[in-house]
Amino acid sequence: MIKKIKLRTLLIGGCITLFFALLIGRVFYLQVMDNEFWKAQALSKWSRSQPLPASRGTIMDRDGDILAMDAPAFTVVVNPKVIQANGLEDDVVKGLHEVLGKKEDELRELVRAKDDKGEFLVNREVRTEGYKIDQEKKAEVDELNESLVDKLKSEGKSSETGIAFIRDKKRFYPKHEEAAHVVGYINREGTAVGGIESFYDEYLQGTDGFASYKSDKKGIKLPSEDDLYQPALNGNNLKLTVDDTIQYYIKEAMLEAVKEYNPVSMTVIAADPNTMEILGMANMPTYDPNTFWEYDMKNFNNHAVRSIYEPGSTFKIVTLASAIEEKLFNPNDAYQSGSIRAGGRTHRDIGSWGPITYLEGVKRSSNVAFVKLGYEILGKERFTNYIRDFGFMEKTQIDLPGESLGILNMTNESDISTMTYGYAVSVTPIQQLAAISTVANGGKLMKAHMVKEIEDPNTGTVQTIEPEMIRQVISPEAARETGMYLEQVVSDQVNGTGRHAYIDGYRVAGKTGTAIKSSTGGYADRSKQLVSFIGYAPVDDPKIAVLVIVDEPNTDKGGGAVAAPIFKNVVSKTLNYWGIPKSHLSEDDGKKKQPPIPENTHRAPDMTGEQVSEVKAKLLEEGVTFELLGSGNTVKQQYPPPGTPISGGQRLYLLTEDGASMKIPHLQGESLRDAMEVLTLMRVKVNVQGEGYVAEQLETSENGQRTVHLTLRTAEELATGKDSEGGTSTDGDHTEDSDKETGNGSDEGE
Repeated sequence: MIKKIKLRTLLIGGCITLFFALLIGRVFYLQVMDNEFWKAQALSKWSRSQPLPASRGTIMDRDGDILAMDAPAFTVVVNPKVIQANGLEDDVVKGLHEVLGKKEDELRELVRAKDDKGEFLVNREVRTEGYKIDQEKKAEVDELNESLVDKLKSEGKSSETGIAFIRDKKRFYPKHEEAAHVVGYINREGTAVGGIESFYDEYLQGTDGFASYKSDKKGIKLPSEDDLYQPALNGNNLKLTVDDTIQYYIKEAMLEAVKEYNPVSMTVIAADPNTMEILGMANMPTYDPNTFWEYDMKNFNNHAVRSIYEPGSTFKIVTLASAIEEKLFNPNDAYQSGSIRAGGRTHRDIGSWGPITYLEGVKRSSNVAFVKLGYEILGKERFTNYIRDFGFMEKTQIDLPGESLGILNMTNESDISTMTYGYAVSVTPIQQLAAISTVANGGKLMKAHMVKEIEDPNTGTVQTIEPEMIRQVISPEAARETGMYLEQVVSDQVNGTGRHAYIDGYRVAGKTGTAIKSSTGGYADRSKQLVSFIGYAPVDDPKIAVLVIVDEPNTDKGGGAVAAPIFKNVVSKTLNYWGIPKSHLSEDDGKKKQPPIPENTHRAPDMTGEQVSEVKAKLLEEGVTFELLGSGNTVKQQYPPPGTPISGGQRLYLLTEDGASMKIPHLQGESLRDAMEVLTLMRVKVNVQGEGYVAEQLETSENGQRTVHLTLRTAEELATGKDSEGGTSTDGDHTEDSDKETGNGSDEGE
């Protein structure tokens, strides 16, 4: 018996000893041998990591007006479990369909979604119609939510509707279609597409940060020395060379032309010829980057840098400038117009004017004159060298994606002879604008660029992009002489093919172009034209160069009648916007000697940047009649510009906010020029009837565009109160440019 007890005790003791041995061994293994694994498991339960997303950089125009920015966005989320529990399926489906435009069957599938266990899901995003909606659309969803809450309360149910939001941010483009091809957009996957957004993506996107800390099981942060914090580095802000006011002028001019001619496409580029800073760039058709998914692919093509075209007679500027540089152009020498045999083919003018001077040939855009200048007088080697020097065998290196390279056919003699007037050569619009700017700025080929400043918001440092000269192509003297002859192309109202670009009071230089588009069959369809105008102003001190290209306008008019008026529209408004007087002095000349001020007049003070409260006191003290426009606190623009002589009764208009939203001032008694200046600053379209001074004004609006109709009366009519009985005069010049080429792929000679 005792022996059995001892054996039982020994057995139980052995089992207990073995159990504790195994337990100690397991604890040793877990705490010593497998320490790192379990430590990591514990840390994963305690640790929290919170991402700190970086903000994408803001894109602005040269004056700081925002073109692209991050803005709050909201993604709509539905809770099928709550919606089904409260019997709101039909209400939610119908309501979200009306607000978001998503199909009802797709919404019904969302609110009925179940997991693999057959239970209703908790959250489902409403893609894509409810993805990253703006504040305005969110407010509409909020209204739906409130109506559903009221319904649930009336039924005595829980106030949960099953509709919620995930707060996010999205890219917002406040100018919409304006400058769309310049700026580009961010797609729904967050990828930069086109324009500045794509080219400068690495600068704009920034670097996300994070916060890492320990917490208890409820998620409450615990004090620890192991906390990590890496702040987000926001993307760089970009200030472009573009001026959104000039961009607006371009858009309005293009819309008018589209309405009249319904072309396949249009391109307009404006630049400062001295620096090749791009002041404006637009294409039609275009798109709104806020709703990019609604447009066809053709709308996204930035023809200004991606497309190549035969420039036609606008290329004659290169031939002319080259001959002048080599001192081979004598404007008074005569030649026989009509046709010429050169390079193994016959080149023809649209007509035959008999023996004429080379200057008249330039103004009439005679093909024969340019074949003689470029092919016979300059010769193949010198002519092709100048084509290279003007940049037509290299890209401009503009900071936009997808720039194309032109095509030059310089193998056959027939091609070289034809290139003298712009055929057998294909260029990009930006190359062509760089070439005319070379003539305008004194012979320097400048690198085209879009960005003026890069600001790092994390450090406050600003990098300024300086203009870059590629090479000196022609001498300043040759450039000035070329400009003088191109000015006569515009100013000669009888023979000048560019007469439709003439701007009263300003010296304008330019060249028209009308080319028949080539196809696999050559130039058979002569109705498919590409018309253009390129020029700059003022000739004596160039401030702006503009290229206009209209592809297949619904008219048989040439570049002089279709494209030149668009140029005139943009340039005249821009020169007024900049306050450049018609009797123009350079800045240096203006500082050295101001014209004498007539008696009872004084110069307009500079009020820009001043506080409104201070402006009022100053002007009242000086006795200046003024009118404040807008409700801002600071003067942003003024007319007349600072330093302009003004009479005692003339009003000084001070703009304190964006002109597009301000109330139209009373303009009765103002001259047409003053009225036009003020309304141009306010970005208002103007219709004028009569002549003299403003007697009546009427404001209308169509499709969001304000138009002011001004009725003018002479001083005598205003004094007597009588209307003029005579009709207003019209231009009467409906003749087309009569220099259309034949047989060479050209329909012009412009």
